[in-house]
Amino acid sequence: MKTAVRVASIGLLLATGPADSLRRGCLGPPRLYAAEAGHDELNAHPSAGSGWSEHIEGLEGQDPRPTFTVGTATARRGQKAYGALKVPAGSDAGYDIPVVVVHGAKPGPVFAVVSGAHGTEYASIVAVEQLIDAVKPAELSGTVILVPIVNVPSFERLVPHVNPTDDKSMNRFYPGNPKGTQTDRASYVMTKEVVDRCDHLIDLHGGDLDENLRPYSYWTVTGNKPQDESSKAMVLAFGLDHIIVSADRPRDPAASRYLENTASTRGKPSITAEAGRSGPVVAGDVKVLVDGCMNVMRHLKMLPGAGAPVARPIWVEKVVSVTADREGVFHPAVDRDAHVVKGAKLGFVTDYLNRPLQDVVATESGVILFIRAVPSLRKGDTMASIGVVSTQPK
Repeated sequence: MKTAVRVASIGLLLATGPADSLRRGCLGPPRLYAAEAGHDELNAHPSAGSGWSEHIEGLEGQDPRPTFTVGTATARRGQKAYGALKVPAGSDAGYDIPVVVVHGAKPGPVFAVVSGAHGTEYASIVAVEQLIDAVKPAELSGTVILVPIVNVPSFERLVPHVNPTDDKSMNRFYPGNPKGTQTDRASYVMTKEVVDRCDHLIDLHGGDLDENLRPYSYWTVTGNKPQDESSKAMVLAFGLDHIIVSADRPRDPAASRYLENTASTRGKPSITAEAGRSGPVVAGDVKVLVDGCMNVMRHLKMLPGAGAPVARPIWVEKVVSVTADREGVFHPAVDRDAHVVKGAKLGFVTDYLNRPLQDVVATESGVILFIRAVPSLRKGDTMASIGVVSTQPK
């Protein structure tokens, strides 16, 4: 959870184009989609880019935007195209970020869903993978951009929190810099290819390998009332009952820092949602993220039907981190989602010979958004994240 906070190895199944189209972004062997039981009949073939496409016959030429291209993925109206965002080499190596474009049968908004800024937040990555199959071009009004994993080096090397190539968080350097290190260049590509092309964006995260996290979402307040009402409607439609109100995000589009904030500072209603924790992929965590994205698409009239917005949201007015002032072994005394009062014992720290060093106590009253999931503890590590619940309805 790296937006304000953050194993079994899993193989991502990304449909790819020609063998060289996802030099590093392809996290599995190339495969061609064929008709399967329970799936639409699909004809896979190269598109105008180097990605492969799913084509629904007879839908070309129905609107002024007959194709939509992101990176190497070009989809015609009624297609689903697979490709990559090319991060060029610079002071360090380049790589490919996998991307799918679903260009619906009817015109409508452009909606982006991104995950994997931290490559070991697995539930969010798997959720976007499932969306690749769940979003059907024939049912869609508008265009969906799906980026399942931004931080491919982190995923491949099982490194939490940062991009191991340059040791930078991939959700801290937006809008990016084409002349910087790999994280800077990747952030620049994401801004130009995804943020600038979409009307709405959701950034998915979750608990990293050391974070036992309860699901929640973020609503960024920009001060632009129509935009804030639109993003508030999105976060309520997403359906998670704990919502963090972010009113202190950078306002300068040239120093936006976070992916979701990069969209928000450009006038695009956007939210962040988090679910999943500390390695194993739990089906329920994946489902809340998939269902939330589908509900937002229904809210935006991109899909038929309507999802019920969360009825009684719990608004979190600030997040307080309890960090370690020494190395040692952490022993939690509370679980995620526990409600604690200021001064309550959250855990304790011992040395490597099990001699007590300190008790860890809550610095504010609130709900435990995540508690450290592993004993390993270095100075500066976050041991707990406490959400202070607002007493004022939003």
